[in-house]
Amino acid sequence: MVFDFLRRGGTAPKGAPEAKASATGPVVAHMTSGRVAWTPRDTVSLTKQAFAGNPVGFRAVKLIAEAAAALPLVLQDSEARYAEHPLLKLVAAPNPAQGRAELFEALYGQLLLSGDGYVEAVAGETGLPFELHVLRSDRMSLVPGSDGWPVAYEYAVGGRKHRFDVTGPVSPICHVKNFHPQDDHYGLSPLQAAAQAVDVHNSASRWSKGLLDNAARPSGAIVWKGTEGQGHLTNEQYERLSAELESNHQGARNAGRPMLLEGGLDWRPMGFSPSDMEFQKTKEAAAREIAVAFGVPPMLLGIPGEATYSNYAEAHRAFYRLTILPLATRVSASVGRWLSGYLGEEVSLKPDLDQVPALATERDAQWSRVSGADFLTAAEKRQMLGLPALPEEDGGA
Repeated sequence: MVFDFLRRGGTAPKGAPEAKASATGPVVAHMTSGRVAWTPRDTVSLTKQAFAGNPVGFRAVKLIAEAAAALPLVLQDSEARYAEHPLLKLVAAPNPAQGRAELFEALYGQLLLSGDGYVEAVAGETGLPFELHVLRSDRMSLVPGSDGWPVAYEYAVGGRKHRFDVTGPVSPICHVKNFHPQDDHYGLSPLQAAAQAVDVHNSASRWSKGLLDNAARPSGAIVWKGTEGQGHLTNEQYERLSAELESNHQGARNAGRPMLLEGGLDWRPMGFSPSDMEFQKTKEAAAREIAVAFGVPPMLLGIPGEATYSNYAEAHRAFYRLTILPLATRVSASVGRWLSGYLGEEVSLKPDLDQVPALATERDAQWSRVSGADFLTAAEKRQMLGLPALPEEDGGA
Protein backbone atom coordinates (compact mmCIF):
# COMPACT_ATOMS: atom_id res chain seq x y z
CA MET A 1 0.00 0.00 0.00
CA VAL A 2 2.79 2.42 0.87
CA PHE A 3 4.56 1.54 -2.39
CA ASP A 4 1.43 2.34 -4.44
CA PHE A 5 1.01 5.66 -2.62
CA LEU A 6 4.60 6.70 -3.26
CA ARG A 7 4.39 5.65 -6.92
CA ARG A 8 1.48 8.09 -7.41
CA GLY A 9 3.66 10.93 -6.17
CA GLY A 10 2.34 11.22 -2.62
CA THR A 11 4.25 11.43 0.64
CA ALA A 12 4.51 8.41 2.86
CA PRO A 13 2.77 8.70 6.23
CA LYS A 14 5.05 9.39 9.15
CA GLY A 15 6.34 6.21 10.68
CA ALA A 16 5.44 4.07 7.66
CA PRO A 17 8.11 1.49 6.70
CA GLU A 18 10.21 2.35 3.67
CA ALA A 19 9.23 0.35 0.60
CA LYS A 20 12.12 -0.97 -1.50
CA ALA A 21 11.90 -2.53 -4.92
CA SER A 22 14.10 -3.09 -7.95
CA ALA A 23 14.33 -0.06 -10.21
CA THR A 24 14.01 -2.29 -13.28
CA GLY A 25 10.80 -3.94 -12.10
CA PRO A 26 8.37 -1.45 -13.71
CA VAL A 27 10.28 -1.75 -17.00
CA VAL A 28 9.86 -5.53 -17.00
CA ALA A 29 6.20 -5.17 -16.06
CA HIS A 30 5.62 -2.70 -18.90
CA MET A 31 7.20 -5.11 -21.36
CA THR A 32 4.90 -7.96 -20.30
CA SER A 33 1.87 -5.68 -19.79
CA GLY A 34 0.79 -7.81 -16.84
CA ARG A 35 -0.05 -10.78 -19.06
CA VAL A 36 1.08 -14.37 -18.78
CA ALA A 37 4.70 -14.81 -19.96
CA TRP A 38 4.99 -18.03 -21.94
CA THR A 39 8.12 -20.09 -22.28
CA PRO A 40 9.92 -19.56 -25.60
CA ARG A 41 10.18 -23.29 -26.43
CA ASP A 42 7.71 -26.12 -26.62
CA THR A 43 8.82 -28.08 -23.58
CA VAL A 44 6.59 -31.06 -24.36
CA SER A 45 8.01 -31.61 -27.84
CA LEU A 46 11.58 -31.06 -26.67
CA THR A 47 11.11 -33.56 -23.84
CA LYS A 48 9.71 -36.17 -26.22
CA GLN A 49 12.59 -35.80 -28.65
CA ALA A 50 15.51 -35.34 -26.25
CA PHE A 51 14.44 -37.39 -23.21
CA ALA A 52 11.79 -39.96 -24.11
CA GLY A 53 13.24 -40.45 -27.60
CA ASN A 54 17.00 -40.17 -27.05
CA PRO A 55 19.03 -42.61 -24.92
CA VAL A 56 21.84 -40.14 -24.19
CA GLY A 57 19.50 -37.39 -23.01
CA PHE A 58 17.44 -39.89 -21.02
CA ARG A 59 20.45 -41.33 -19.23
CA ALA A 60 22.01 -37.93 -18.55
CA VAL A 61 18.84 -36.60 -16.90
CA LYS A 62 18.26 -39.79 -14.91
CA LEU A 63 21.89 -39.92 -13.78
CA ILE A 64 21.86 -36.34 -12.49
CA ALA A 65 18.38 -36.46 -10.95
CA GLU A 66 18.89 -39.77 -9.16
CA ALA A 67 22.36 -38.87 -7.88
CA ALA A 68 21.26 -35.45 -6.62
CA ALA A 69 18.08 -36.81 -5.02
CA ALA A 70 20.07 -39.50 -3.18
CA LEU A 71 22.27 -36.95 -1.38
CA PRO A 72 21.59 -36.86 2.39
CA LEU A 73 20.34 -33.48 3.62
CA VAL A 74 21.13 -31.69 6.87
CA LEU A 75 19.19 -28.91 8.56
CA GLN A 76 20.91 -26.35 10.70
CA ASP A 77 20.81 -22.74 11.83
CA SER A 78 23.45 -20.46 13.29
CA GLU A 79 23.41 -22.34 16.59
CA ALA A 80 22.76 -26.03 16.01
CA ARG A 81 22.45 -28.86 13.51
CA TYR A 82 19.17 -30.71 13.96
CA ALA A 83 18.84 -34.46 14.06
CA GLU A 84 15.04 -34.16 14.44
CA HIS A 85 12.92 -31.28 13.24
CA PRO A 86 9.38 -30.83 11.81
CA LEU A 87 10.88 -29.62 8.54
CA LEU A 88 13.00 -32.76 8.25
CA LYS A 89 9.92 -34.90 8.85
CA LEU A 90 8.04 -33.04 6.13
CA VAL A 91 10.88 -33.46 3.62
CA ALA A 92 11.27 -37.15 4.52
CA ALA A 93 7.56 -37.84 3.86
CA PRO A 94 6.28 -34.98 1.68
CA ASN A 95 3.09 -36.72 0.52
CA PRO A 96 1.49 -40.18 0.67
CA ALA A 97 2.80 -41.18 -2.77
CA GLN A 98 6.41 -40.01 -2.51
CA GLY A 99 9.37 -39.98 -0.18
CA ARG A 100 12.22 -37.50 -0.09
CA ALA A 101 14.18 -39.13 -2.91
CA GLU A 102 11.15 -39.41 -5.22
CA LEU A 103 10.11 -35.81 -4.60
CA PHE A 104 13.54 -34.36 -5.27
CA GLU A 105 14.15 -36.64 -8.26
CA ALA A 106 10.96 -35.29 -9.84
CA LEU A 107 12.01 -31.72 -9.00
CA TYR A 108 15.50 -32.17 -10.47
CA GLY A 109 14.04 -33.86 -13.53
CA GLN A 110 11.64 -30.99 -14.22
CA LEU A 111 14.46 -28.49 -13.71
CA LEU A 112 16.73 -30.30 -16.17
CA LEU A 113 14.04 -30.83 -18.80
CA SER A 114 12.41 -27.41 -18.75
CA GLY A 115 14.74 -25.10 -16.82
CA ASP A 116 12.06 -24.60 -14.15
CA GLY A 117 10.94 -26.57 -11.11
CA TYR A 118 7.77 -25.92 -9.09
CA VAL A 119 6.86 -27.28 -5.65
CA GLU A 120 3.36 -26.79 -4.27
CA ALA A 121 2.71 -26.51 -0.54
CA VAL A 122 -0.60 -27.85 0.73
CA ALA A 123 -1.21 -25.55 3.67
CA GLY A 124 -1.96 -27.02 7.06
CA GLU A 125 -3.84 -25.39 9.89
CA THR A 126 -0.70 -23.85 11.38
CA GLY A 127 3.05 -23.89 10.81
CA LEU A 128 4.57 -26.03 8.08
CA PRO A 129 2.62 -27.24 5.03
CA PHE A 130 0.70 -30.48 5.31
CA GLU A 131 2.11 -31.89 2.05
CA LEU A 132 4.56 -31.02 -0.76
CA HIS A 133 4.01 -31.83 -4.44
CA VAL A 134 6.15 -31.27 -7.55
CA LEU A 135 4.13 -29.76 -10.41
CA ARG A 136 4.77 -30.24 -14.11
CA SER A 137 6.65 -27.28 -15.55
CA ASP A 138 4.97 -27.44 -18.97
CA ARG A 139 1.59 -26.84 -17.33
CA MET A 140 2.67 -23.87 -15.24
CA SER A 141 2.74 -20.23 -16.34
CA LEU A 142 3.84 -17.18 -14.41
CA VAL A 143 1.73 -14.03 -14.14
CA PRO A 144 3.86 -10.91 -13.49
CA GLY A 145 2.51 -7.92 -11.62
CA SER A 146 2.93 -4.21 -12.22
CA ASP A 147 6.32 -4.23 -10.52
CA GLY A 148 7.65 -7.14 -12.60
CA TRP A 149 7.52 -9.70 -9.78
CA PRO A 150 5.13 -12.68 -9.89
CA VAL A 151 1.68 -12.13 -8.46
CA ALA A 152 0.33 -15.55 -9.37
CA TYR A 153 1.05 -18.88 -11.04
CA GLU A 154 -1.50 -20.60 -13.26
CA TYR A 155 -1.57 -24.39 -13.60
CA ALA A 156 -3.49 -25.59 -16.65
CA VAL A 157 -4.76 -29.15 -17.19
CA GLY A 158 -7.24 -30.16 -19.88
CA GLY A 159 -8.60 -26.68 -20.49
CA ARG A 160 -9.02 -25.94 -16.79
CA LYS A 161 -6.77 -23.60 -14.80
CA HIS A 162 -5.96 -23.22 -11.13
CA ARG A 163 -4.49 -19.93 -9.97
CA PHE A 164 -1.99 -19.80 -7.10
CA ASP A 165 -1.91 -16.36 -5.50
CA VAL A 166 1.64 -15.56 -4.36
CA THR A 167 1.04 -12.04 -3.02
CA GLY A 168 0.75 -13.24 0.57
CA PRO A 169 3.52 -13.33 3.17
CA VAL A 170 4.49 -16.88 2.14
CA SER A 171 4.08 -18.21 -1.39
CA PRO A 172 2.30 -21.54 -1.88
CA ILE A 173 4.67 -22.17 -4.82
CA CYS A 174 8.44 -22.57 -4.69
CA HIS A 175 9.83 -21.70 -8.11
CA VAL A 176 13.39 -22.86 -8.76
CA LYS A 177 14.85 -21.88 -12.13
CA ASN A 178 18.10 -22.07 -14.05
CA PHE A 179 19.87 -18.94 -15.17
CA HIS A 180 18.49 -17.54 -18.42
CA PRO A 181 20.19 -14.45 -19.89
CA GLN A 182 17.19 -13.48 -22.04
CA ASP A 183 14.16 -14.32 -19.92
CA ASP A 184 13.03 -12.53 -16.77
CA HIS A 185 10.67 -15.21 -15.52
CA TYR A 186 11.73 -18.63 -16.80
CA GLY A 187 14.93 -20.66 -16.71
CA LEU A 188 17.03 -22.12 -19.52
CA SER A 189 16.97 -25.88 -19.94
CA PRO A 190 20.11 -27.85 -20.86
CA LEU A 191 17.93 -29.53 -23.48
CA GLN A 192 17.58 -26.23 -25.30
CA ALA A 193 21.35 -25.86 -25.50
CA ALA A 194 21.67 -29.46 -26.71
CA ALA A 195 18.71 -29.34 -29.14
CA GLN A 196 20.81 -29.36 -32.32
CA ALA A 197 23.00 -32.19 -31.06
CA VAL A 198 19.86 -34.15 -30.18
CA ASP A 199 18.51 -33.70 -33.71
CA VAL A 200 21.79 -34.92 -35.20
CA HIS A 201 21.90 -37.93 -32.87
CA ASN A 202 18.27 -38.87 -33.55
CA SER A 203 18.77 -38.50 -37.31
CA ALA A 204 21.85 -40.71 -37.15
CA SER A 205 19.86 -43.35 -35.25
CA ARG A 206 17.11 -43.29 -37.85
CA TRP A 207 19.72 -43.62 -40.60
CA SER A 208 21.24 -46.64 -38.86
CA LYS A 209 17.79 -48.20 -38.47
CA GLY A 210 17.13 -47.70 -42.16
CA LEU A 211 20.47 -49.29 -42.97
CA LEU A 212 19.61 -52.35 -40.86
CA ASP A 213 16.22 -52.62 -42.55
CA ASN A 214 18.05 -52.88 -45.86
CA ALA A 215 20.10 -56.00 -45.05
CA ALA A 216 22.48 -54.08 -42.76
CA ARG A 217 24.45 -52.69 -45.73
CA PRO A 218 23.92 -50.66 -48.90
CA SER A 219 22.04 -53.19 -50.99
CA GLY A 220 23.61 -52.32 -54.30
CA ALA A 221 21.84 -52.26 -57.67
CA ILE A 222 20.07 -54.79 -59.88
CA VAL A 223 20.84 -53.88 -63.47
CA TRP A 224 18.49 -54.92 -66.30
CA LYS A 225 20.54 -55.90 -69.33
CA GLY A 226 17.53 -56.49 -71.50
CA THR A 227 16.68 -59.36 -73.81
CA GLU A 228 16.05 -59.57 -77.51
CA GLY A 229 12.99 -57.55 -78.39
CA GLN A 230 12.51 -56.20 -74.79
CA GLY A 231 14.19 -52.93 -73.80
CA HIS A 232 12.82 -52.70 -70.22
CA LEU A 233 10.84 -54.58 -67.58
CA THR A 234 7.10 -54.71 -67.92
CA ASN A 235 4.98 -53.43 -65.04
CA GLU A 236 4.13 -56.99 -64.04
CA GLN A 237 7.78 -58.03 -64.02
CA TYR A 238 8.78 -54.95 -62.03
CA GLU A 239 6.10 -55.47 -59.38
CA ARG A 240 6.96 -59.17 -59.05
CA LEU A 241 10.70 -58.45 -58.69
CA SER A 242 10.09 -55.74 -56.06
CA ALA A 243 7.79 -58.00 -54.05
CA GLU A 244 10.27 -60.90 -54.09
CA LEU A 245 13.14 -58.65 -53.00
CA GLU A 246 11.11 -57.11 -50.19
CA SER A 247 9.83 -60.41 -48.81
CA ASN A 248 12.92 -62.60 -49.28
CA HIS A 249 15.98 -60.37 -49.19
CA GLN A 250 15.35 -57.41 -46.86
CA GLY A 251 15.72 -57.13 -43.10
CA ALA A 252 18.02 -58.67 -40.54
CA ARG A 253 16.24 -62.06 -40.80
CA ASN A 254 17.27 -62.40 -44.45
CA ALA A 255 20.79 -61.03 -44.08
CA GLY A 256 23.26 -63.09 -46.13
CA ARG A 257 20.56 -65.05 -47.95
CA PRO A 258 21.65 -65.86 -51.53
CA MET A 259 19.80 -64.20 -54.37
CA LEU A 260 18.70 -66.04 -57.51
CA LEU A 261 18.39 -63.77 -60.53
CA GLU A 262 16.71 -64.69 -63.80
CA GLY A 263 18.06 -63.97 -67.24
CA GLY A 264 18.73 -60.36 -68.08
CA LEU A 265 19.39 -59.29 -64.45
CA ASP A 266 22.85 -58.56 -63.07
CA TRP A 267 23.73 -57.76 -59.43
CA ARG A 268 26.28 -55.03 -58.72
CA PRO A 269 27.11 -54.66 -55.02
CA MET A 270 27.94 -51.26 -53.54
CA GLY A 271 30.29 -50.47 -50.69
CA PHE A 272 30.22 -47.74 -48.07
CA SER A 273 31.16 -44.28 -49.28
CA PRO A 274 33.53 -42.15 -47.17
CA SER A 275 30.53 -40.12 -45.94
CA ASP A 276 28.85 -43.33 -44.76
CA MET A 277 31.94 -44.29 -42.79
CA GLU A 278 31.97 -40.86 -41.04
CA PHE A 279 28.32 -41.08 -40.05
CA GLN A 280 28.98 -43.09 -36.88
CA LYS A 281 31.64 -40.60 -35.79
CA THR A 282 29.13 -37.79 -36.26
CA LYS A 283 26.68 -39.63 -34.02
CA GLU A 284 29.31 -40.11 -31.31
CA ALA A 285 30.27 -36.43 -31.50
CA ALA A 286 26.59 -35.45 -31.07
CA ALA A 287 26.32 -37.76 -28.05
CA ARG A 288 29.33 -36.07 -26.45
CA GLU A 289 27.77 -32.65 -27.03
CA ILE A 290 24.57 -33.75 -25.28
CA ALA A 291 26.59 -35.05 -22.32
CA VAL A 292 28.59 -31.81 -22.15
CA ALA A 293 25.39 -29.71 -22.11
CA PHE A 294 24.20 -31.60 -19.02
CA GLY A 295 27.60 -31.63 -17.34
CA VAL A 296 28.02 -35.41 -17.40
CA PRO A 297 31.46 -36.79 -18.30
CA PRO A 298 30.99 -38.86 -21.49
CA MET A 299 32.95 -41.68 -19.86
CA LEU A 300 30.09 -42.18 -17.35
CA LEU A 301 27.60 -42.61 -20.20
CA GLY A 302 29.75 -45.10 -22.10
CA ILE A 303 30.32 -42.71 -25.00
CA PRO A 304 33.52 -43.56 -26.91
CA GLY A 305 36.02 -40.87 -27.75
CA GLU A 306 38.85 -38.96 -26.18
CA ALA A 307 39.32 -39.66 -22.47
CA THR A 308 39.13 -36.34 -20.63
CA TYR A 309 39.71 -38.06 -17.28
CA SER A 310 42.44 -40.58 -16.56
CA ASN A 311 40.06 -43.08 -14.95
CA TYR A 312 36.44 -43.69 -14.08
CA ALA A 313 36.85 -42.74 -10.40
CA GLU A 314 38.24 -39.32 -11.33
CA ALA A 315 35.37 -38.72 -13.74
CA HIS A 316 32.93 -39.75 -11.03
CA ARG A 317 34.40 -37.26 -8.53
CA ALA A 318 34.35 -34.49 -11.12
CA PHE A 319 30.72 -35.30 -11.91
CA TYR A 320 29.73 -34.85 -8.26
CA ARG A 321 31.93 -31.81 -7.67
CA LEU A 322 31.04 -29.88 -10.84
CA THR A 323 27.45 -30.96 -11.54
CA ILE A 324 25.66 -32.72 -8.69
CA LEU A 325 26.74 -30.59 -5.71
CA PRO A 326 26.12 -27.16 -7.28
CA LEU A 327 22.67 -28.26 -8.41
CA ALA A 328 21.70 -29.96 -5.13
CA THR A 329 23.04 -27.10 -3.02
CA ARG A 330 21.12 -24.46 -4.96
CA VAL A 331 17.83 -26.38 -5.04
CA SER A 332 17.91 -27.51 -1.40
CA ALA A 333 18.76 -23.96 -0.28
CA SER A 334 15.79 -22.57 -2.24
CA VAL A 335 13.41 -25.16 -0.78
CA GLY A 336 14.80 -24.64 2.74
CA ARG A 337 14.50 -20.84 2.52
CA TRP A 338 10.93 -21.18 1.21
CA LEU A 339 9.89 -23.51 4.03
CA SER A 340 11.60 -21.23 6.56
CA GLY A 341 8.90 -18.68 5.78
CA TYR A 342 6.28 -21.09 7.13
CA LEU A 343 8.36 -21.74 10.24
CA GLY A 344 9.06 -18.10 10.98
CA GLU A 345 12.73 -18.89 11.65
CA GLU A 346 15.88 -18.94 9.58
CA VAL A 347 17.16 -22.46 8.87
CA SER A 348 19.45 -23.84 6.20
CA LEU A 349 18.82 -27.04 4.24
CA LYS A 350 21.86 -28.37 2.38
CA PRO A 351 23.55 -31.62 1.28
CA ASP A 352 25.66 -33.44 3.85
CA LEU A 353 29.03 -33.65 2.10
CA ASP A 354 30.45 -36.00 4.70
CA GLN A 355 28.03 -38.74 3.63
CA VAL A 356 28.79 -38.64 -0.12
CA PRO A 357 30.94 -41.70 -0.97
CA ALA A 358 32.31 -40.11 -4.14
CA LEU A 359 33.81 -37.28 -2.08
CA ALA A 360 35.09 -39.38 0.82
CA THR A 361 38.76 -38.97 -0.15
CA GLU A 362 38.48 -35.20 -0.52
CA ARG A 363 36.57 -34.80 2.74
CA ASP A 364 39.10 -36.91 4.66
CA ALA A 365 41.90 -34.74 3.34
CA GLN A 366 40.04 -31.55 4.29
CA TRP A 367 39.31 -32.80 7.79
CA SER A 368 42.96 -33.71 8.25
CA ARG A 369 44.17 -30.30 7.05
CA VAL A 370 41.74 -28.39 9.25
CA SER A 371 42.37 -30.56 12.31
CA GLY A 372 46.13 -30.12 11.97
CA ALA A 373 45.95 -26.32 11.67
CA ASP A 374 47.04 -25.32 15.17
CA PHE A 375 46.77 -21.61 14.37
CA LEU A 376 42.97 -21.91 13.97
CA THR A 377 40.54 -21.78 16.86
CA ALA A 378 37.91 -24.47 17.34
CA ALA A 379 35.22 -22.04 16.22
CA GLU A 380 37.15 -21.23 13.02
CA LYS A 381 37.65 -24.93 12.28
CA ARG A 382 33.92 -25.63 12.65
CA GLN A 383 33.12 -22.71 10.39
CA MET A 384 35.50 -23.95 7.70
CA LEU A 385 33.86 -27.38 7.83
CA GLY A 386 30.37 -25.89 7.53
CA LEU A 387 29.36 -26.73 11.10
CA PRO A 388 27.43 -24.39 13.43
CA ALA A 389 29.26 -22.90 16.40
CA LEU A 390 28.84 -24.61 19.76
CA PRO A 391 27.12 -22.53 22.49
CA GLU A 392 29.94 -23.12 24.97
CA GLU A 393 32.62 -21.86 22.57
CA ASP A 394 34.12 -18.53 23.61
CA GLY A 395 36.41 -18.10 20.61
CA GLY A 396 39.35 -19.79 22.26
CA ALA A 397 41.39 -22.63 20.80
